[in-house]
Amino acid sequence: MKITILAVGRLKEPFYRDAAAEYKKRLGRYASIEILEAADEKIPDRCAPQEALRIKEKEGERLEKRIPHDAYVIALAIEGQMLDSLELAKKLDTLCVHGASHIVFVIGGSLGLSEKLLRRADMRLSFSKMTFPHQLMRIILLEQVYRSFRINSHEPYHK
Repeated sequence: MKITILAVGRLKEPFYRDAAAEYKKRLGRYASIEILEAADEKIPDRCAPQEALRIKEKEGERLEKRIPHDAYVIALAIEGQMLDSLELAKKLDTLCVHGASHIVFVIGGSLGLSEKLLRRADMRLSFSKMTFPHQLMRIILLEQVYRSFRINSHEPYHK
């Protein structure tokens, strides 16, 4: 199975880069892992709603260009379906069994994802009703995907 994390923006702080590298290394024994980044747009201090929409659309276009046509796309969105770790593990296992050989998780920028990209997604996934910085969300997602593979392999993992 191939897993791609497609995210707006770069991991700027070294501790985020180190955490992402560690989870990518751990996940390597279960799946092919790829992390792709799309450039983020500068957000003005007083961003009007129309400007925010334009920024999300521009970032969304950059993301969409990187999504393979045959991939199963899971968009991280606050209004998405909330799963616990066991349910996420089961979802990933089910996708694998039913032939989804490439899963792409999409993380938007500070303003979220464009409506077009959300419509393109096969699933919308929410980790919480709270808002997280997109850099931190990448680490949380990597950890949960790793936990899912451990669960599906019947291997111990701390709770």
